[in-house]
Amino acid sequence: MINLDARYESYLHTDKCFTINGACEKVVAYGWTDDGLVIDGYYVLTNEHKLFYNTEGQFLYMESRKGGRVVYGTGLENQRS
Repeated sequence: MINLDARYESYLHTDKCFTINGACEKVVAYGWTDDGLVIDGYYVLTNEHKLFYNTEGQFLYMESRKGGRVVYGTGLENQRS
């Protein structure tokens, strides 16, 4: 299983950000998702979006935190500084 702290904690305490649609978005939280029985993935919460991943770390979809728009697909890239 992916160690979320190892992967995302530094985003909480540095200037690192996710680049989404050309904008730098700060990570404000992350955690596990489940189907009621087992952990089925995790989420990363930014100022503007909630991104969902499976347990392998593959991007699944993104929800806008404003307006409820859901964007499906892959190819979202993280900016690593």
